[in-house]
Amino acid sequence: MKITDKIMTKSRLAMCGLSLVLFFASVMLVTVKGFNWGLDFTGGVVAEVQLSEHISKDELKLTLDQALSQDVQVIGMGEQDRWTIRYSQVAQGEPSNTAVQPNLVEVLNQVSDQVQVLNSSVVGPQVGQDMVEQGGLALLVCFVLIMLYLSVRFEWRLALGALAALVYDVTLILGLFALTQLEFNLTVLAAILAILGYSLNDSIIIADRVREVLRGNPNGETDNLINRSIQATFSRTMVTSGTTLMTVSALWLLGGAALQGFAIALCVGIVSGTWSSVSVGITLPKLLGLQPCHYQVKPIEETEEGYV
Repeated sequence: MKITDKIMTKSRLAMCGLSLVLFFASVMLVTVKGFNWGLDFTGGVVAEVQLSEHISKDELKLTLDQALSQDVQVIGMGEQDRWTIRYSQVAQGEPSNTAVQPNLVEVLNQVSDQVQVLNSSVVGPQVGQDMVEQGGLALLVCFVLIMLYLSVRFEWRLALGALAALVYDVTLILGLFALTQLEFNLTVLAAILAILGYSLNDSIIIADRVREVLRGNPNGETDNLINRSIQATFSRTMVTSGTTLMTVSALWLLGGAALQGFAIALCVGIVSGTWSSVSVGITLPKLLGLQPCHYQVKPIEETEEGYV
């Protein structure tokens, strides 16, 4: 084995070890801290308002928290006088079936002499619960269809590696949102579904190359053949991931607060998808005993009664 192959093999094993640590850390974060569910899932009011320019975020949030008796989310919109305000329709300590409708304009008049509500929307709690159930069902159906596709496309070891890479990518994104307590809303869920397709495509490209190399080198060493497959697809992977990451990074920087969670999830998912495709996706099959003989065509034996 060449020195380069040894380095690549050790690097892949180290990446898998780090991925395993990050995976379990993400699971612990999701279990212990949970998510900061957005109003898309919990129900509430989202209002975009325009106030006087001299209002600070701390002053505005303190007034709203005290008036509405809850932790109100206040997000600046890039302009000094425009704010996005998110709060529940039911104040803390009130019965859940009691509809509390605070007059937002009267509350804002306490800190600003110019109040203009640009737009406002209400999401009911029942609608939010339906979104949670439908979002979970969408992820489940997506995973089932992916498993069916992989079981037909690849030998079970490569298929399991690609599926493990997908699970790792999704878990890492969930762990990040649990750690940072960024708002988890429908746009983040859409980003996760997009990452499933992106990571799967990346894993399939590399796994398909591994299959071709294994089939064409029946007497080769598996680690060397896997390293050769990575080298053959490396430029394609970097160009695709790099250009996509540049686009999503621009969305993150210029898209504003409304698209922040969506862009962050996509950025992390693109990096994680590339990472897992060249580590977990093809190293796990090797650890499960993948060999070139698994992709060799077996000759049909001829007997006196015919072919077997």
